[in-house]
Amino acid sequence: MEINPPTKSVEIKEKDLFKAAEKGDSSIFKSLSQDHLTKSLKLRNEDARSLLHVAVSSAHPEVVKLLSAAADESVVNGIDEEGWAPIHSAASIGNLELMEILLSKGANVNVKNDGGRTALHYAASKGWLKIAELLISHGAKINSKDKVGCTPLHRAASTGKSALCELLIEEGAEVDATDRAGQTPLMSAVICQNKEVLSLSFEKPRFKAHAGSPPLNKTWSGCGHRRQRRIYCSWPSF
Repeated sequence: MEINPPTKSVEIKEKDLFKAAEKGDSSIFKSLSQDHLTKSLKLRNEDARSLLHVAVSSAHPEVVKLLSAAADESVVNGIDEEGWAPIHSAASIGNLELMEILLSKGANVNVKNDGGRTALHYAASKGWLKIAELLISHGAKINSKDKVGCTPLHRAASTGKSALCELLIEEGAEVDATDRAGQTPLMSAVICQNKEVLSLSFEKPRFKAHAGSPPLNKTWSGCGHRRQRRIYCSWPSF
């Protein structure tokens, strides 16, 4: 794709643009005409990411502002080879300013990547409270499930983000929701031994102490890796 003739300089120009987006060098984008800036937004790198996506994931708000000013919703919601949109990256790194810019340009709060995760899943698992509040205020689905059946509450509980759990529950998260392994958010917290989460008041505790209760053999992936666990239906002592 030609941005500035002659064609001999195109490849170098593209590389320079992506390098500028990654490094936060806004001067190169300010030097482009509006037409060239708009055309540059159609470029994709080897990971199928746009300049906007690279600038967002590298946390450079000035460059993001410049690029988003020339971007339409198709660019703002464009996905890479793994289904990530810029909003996923903004949520994952917890940058509130970037998130506000993207939302103001029409970012889809409920877009899912190849893992079935929304921006709220990442905000919940990382503990970014302000990001989660902003996403929810813009219509993020509280009980959206990823490909393994986990809701944002599952993610927050398994990573010990008690403030996020509290927010999600207050906003109507289903405490009874089960993932593909049959686990509820509370069960995820128990397995990962997240004491702060366990101290919260879940509406209907999933675990009750019953003497002689048989173990449940489950394969679980909530803590970031798959492993075989023997899960007992009893409240833990820790």
